Formats: sequence, C-alpha cells, structure tokens
Amino acid sequence: MTMPDPSVRDAAVMPARDNAARVVVAGSSGLVGTALCALLCTRGHNLDRLVRRPAQAEGGEIRWDPARGELDAGSLEGADAVVNLAGEPIAAERWTDARKQAILTSRTEGTRLLCETLARLSRRPGVLVSASAVGYYGDRGEEWVTEESAAGAGFLADVCRQWEAATQPAREAGIRVVNLRIGVVLSTAGGALARMLPAFRFGLGGRIGTGRQYMSWITLDDLAAAVEHLLFASQISGPVNAVSPNPVTNAQFTKALGRVLRRPTFLSMPAFAVRLALGEMGEAVLLSGVRARPARLLADGFPFRDPELEPALQRMLRQQ
Repeated sequence: MTMPDPSVRDAAVMPARDNAARVVVAGSSGLVGTALCALLCTRGHNLDRLVRRPAQAEGGEIRWDPARGELDAGSLEGADAVVNLAGEPIAAERWTDARKQAILTSRTEGTRLLCETLARLSRRPGVLVSASAVGYYGDRGEEWVTEESAAGAGFLADVCRQWEAATQPAREAGIRVVNLRIGVVLSTAGGALARMLPAFRFGLGGRIGTGRQYMSWITLDDLAAAVEHLLFASQISGPVNAVSPNPVTNAQFTKALGRVLRRPTFLSMPAFAVRLALGEMGEAVLLSGVRARPARLLADGFPFRDPELEPALQRMLRQQ
C-alpha cells in the first residue's frame, strides 16, 4: 500500500458550478483569454488577471514578470481556479533561432513560475487549466489521435512536451491539472480565420500544398465553454484535446469557406512557395496536420455548439 506524501497538503475544492468562483487568468488579453473572461463574468465568477504591466489597484489585476521570476504568492491565496493561456504567438512571423526560443520560454518559464508559486500556497486552488496544443502530436497524416496517443516529433511537439511538463509542480502539490491541447481556434475577431477572410472575400483563397493535411479546429465560443466546463469537471485531469469532433483537411476547409462566402477557391499555394516564404514555420503550421479527436470531452458529455465546420462558419460570419 502506498502511503500519501505528507508534504502534499489537500488541495482546495472548487465551488459548485452554480456558485461564484474566484478564477485567476494568465493570458487574459489574448483572443482566447478575452472570450473566456467575458464568459466567466456572465456566469457570475470573480476574475483576477495576471498582467505584465503595472497592475490597476482596483481592476482585479495581479502583476507578474515570468522572465524575472516575479509573482506575489500572497495575491493568489484563496483562488479557486487558475487558467494559464500565456505564450508568444506561434505563427506571427518566420522562425529564427531567437523566435523559437521566445516561443518556448514564454510558455515554459511562465507556466513553471505559476505552478511553483501555486504549490507553495497554504490555500491552493482546486484546479489549474493550462494551455498546450495539438502540436504535441506532430504531423500525423490521416491517423486519428486521442489524448492517449504518443507525442510526435518536431519543434512544436517539443515545445508542447516541455510546456506540459512545466505544470508538474502544481500536480505534485495535489492540484488537479488539465493540459488543454488546443487546435486551430476559429473566430472572426482574430487568429487564423480572421487572417484568411480578406483573401477569400476577394476570391483569392485556395488550398495550401496538397490540401490533404488535417486541421483540428474549434470555434472560440466552444473553446471558452470547454475551459469553463473543465474548471468544474472534477473527474478530469491530464491532457484534453480542445478540438471539434470533426476535423477537416485543408482542401475541405477551403471549399467550405468558399461556399459560405460564395467565392471561388481555384487558386492554391504550392508547398515550395510556403517553404520559401515562411520557412520552418510554414512547414510546421501550414503543411503539417493533426487529425485529433476530443475523446475526453465527448466522454464527459461536453455539448459542442459548433461540431461541424460549415454551419460554424455560417454562424460566425452572420454575427460579424
């Protein structure tokens, strides 16, 4: 019989779903963080945001500086839940060695600082939902992957492995940790879809490379709702694929968006042009694919609002 580690104190328990919880969010100013904070506020939860600039005294803000290892532990005491979405954008520019290092350290250093701080608290949160990505699986072709699948190869897979490993101090302290492996987030407010829309509206959209690479996508609304669901799903810990149940190929996505916009999609970008223009980033982000299934969310009965791509695109573009 294995005896419990006496150095690990019992973690706090999340309030019931209908009761207000105090949630601390890192990365609250990004696309996903903004939508999540808006949702949690409408549900009546109390929010504190981790910010890198000087915190506003009455604005529910807590200053931190991951690069310097600065985070006031006392400001986190008594939080019921923490959501970590912080990290440099993956596809903002070509990857130089310096850019790759920034992508990695912005995820691992911040996550490690946050988790080590949470582990030292006397009143620890019941749950930490920490972002990761389906890039964990690498380029898998037509293979279906679930949370049980092995890690893949390549820079993004290495980043995701280290990103998830950085949550270990919180897990060892008894906090329920969810590693949220996020797919391509679709929203007209930002991200991949917003960048594609101008070209597609002018009839200049088309498939990339062969078009056979899979795209595991999720709408912003479903992603925010999934995070809230996982805050209260006390039976779920470890990796969770935050993707729609129905991934599509790049060619299928291209045709669906063209139909919704009523624009032709005859053009294409050859793989060599992607590599020439964007280098390693283009290879990893645009020419590789993951066909991920959200097995754990489905098993827990999470109600996807947007399980199918074309109706999801129609809804988002109507609301624009």
